[in-house]
Amino acid sequence: MTLRLVAGVDEVGRGPLAGAVVAAAVILTPDNWIEGLADSKTISEKKREALDIEIRQKALCWCIARAEVDEIDRLNILHASLLAMKRAVEGLSHCPDFVKIDGNKCIDVPLPMEAIVKGDSKVAAISAASIIAKVARDKEMVELDKEYPQYGFASHKGYPTRAHREALIKYGPICHHRRSFKPVRDVLD
Repeated sequence: MTLRLVAGVDEVGRGPLAGAVVAAAVILTPDNWIEGLADSKTISEKKREALDIEIRQKALCWCIARAEVDEIDRLNILHASLLAMKRAVEGLSHCPDFVKIDGNKCIDVPLPMEAIVKGDSKVAAISAASIIAKVARDKEMVELDKEYPQYGFASHKGYPTRAHREALIKYGPICHHRRSFKPVRDVLD
């Protein structure tokens, strides 16, 4: 009997005003079980970072992909998220037999798949994808903070917190801000 390769796919960063939307696809194997997988939003940062390392070591394969700010502005956030997830699946070193995606939309790849609402809390491979995507995106925002400390990206990760919106008004948007998002558009107008 051959092992059926199931890829779990999720994205992070749909709500922020800045930065790319980041997706991951992960294929886990039953002989390398990872304890503590759950929706990345429900796990502490320290636990996420530890799981990120374990997932990258134990998964059969994984891929992180993204859709950039200009793609988000051109396509809209939903279609950019789907594009990032498609890129993640296409970037896997092993072709999955089946794809399970967090959410209610499927992606444009020629594979059998299922969209699962709240899949990141129901399917281990989707949880794993959620975790490595979130850790990767959070690290990108910490790096962006070093270049633009006045915006506070390291603390809010680009989300529209009060501090971020105030910095946006005071300093104006940078190239990493999503111009199609209302708070950014309002500042530009």
